[in-house]
Amino acid sequence: MRILVWHVHGGWTDAFVRGEHTYVLPTTPDGGPWGLGRAGRDWPSSVIEVAPADLADAGIDIVVLQRTEEIAECERLLGRTPGRDLPAVFLEHNTPRRDIVGTVHPLAGQDDIPIVHVTHFNELFWDNGGAPTTVIEHGIVDPGYLYTGELQQLAAVINEPVRRGRITGTDLLPRFAGIAPLEVFGMGTDGLGDSLDLGPGELRIGGDLPTAELHARLGRSRAYVHPLRWTSLGLSLLEAMHVGLPVLALATTEAARAVPPGAGAVSTRVDDLVRVAAALIDDPDEARARGLVAREAALERHGLARFLADWDDVLGQEPTRHRVLAVTERRAQ
Repeated sequence: MRILVWHVHGGWTDAFVRGEHTYVLPTTPDGGPWGLGRAGRDWPSSVIEVAPADLADAGIDIVVLQRTEEIAECERLLGRTPGRDLPAVFLEHNTPRRDIVGTVHPLAGQDDIPIVHVTHFNELFWDNGGAPTTVIEHGIVDPGYLYTGELQQLAAVINEPVRRGRITGTDLLPRFAGIAPLEVFGMGTDGLGDSLDLGPGELRIGGDLPTAELHARLGRSRAYVHPLRWTSLGLSLLEAMHVGLPVLALATTEAARAVPPGAGAVSTRVDDLVRVAAALIDDPDEARARGLVAREAALERHGLARFLADWDDVLGQEPTRHRVLAVTERRAQ
């Protein structure tokens, strides 16, 4: 298939484009949310960049929507309506906000575009109405076992921790930094030390690094902290588990399902997580053993092969498959 997909979520896209299809990414000279293209990423040659003005002639078979605005964009650029004369699925990355159990999904009132949730938690909490839904859990391109745990410190990856605050559990970080130095990676981490009143001996800013460098840096820390209160399951948590770090996670959203016993600690009681963090800092052998459990679990549940196979099932199932065939046949006439 030739799949139209905007580069919205880099980590998710990194796994999605590893399949056996052609992935068409809209690209503009200035990039941005509607034209990021490959963004310099080392992706397979089957990932092609196409200018928005050329999409109508790009032979698109199906679109994977990630923002409701993309429906109108497809109509404008391709002259085809997703779900009617352009086969489509809608990928929901996020948990509902504010009215957590009462939020109606924007695509709930239709049955032409299936909603694909990235976690079972998301599917449970969104009011999906009459829309067909399925869950395809995250897949990760395995970085390999990179864990050394040589540094007696903790690590975390949090994007925009100052702006997002309690959602990302930023207020909890000083409790972990009181156990051992905490290195925080991610976008928008400037000013984090000042906002938490933590000095360089307590908080280190790793910044926003290329993926390979980030994984190598994470592997040097003794354990990984995932303090996010409310988010769809963070890819950074799964990446840390693949690297081989033991993880300390709040038992919220999907983390309780993703992190098995023995892979670190999962609790809504922060004192439990802090206590285990201190124990792992003091016992590198125990940290390594728990990290191996984390890696095994991540490979089993969030491996790339399973992820791509699940997507092939959705893209090829009824009624999407018939729509793809019908559109392809009309184009050939």
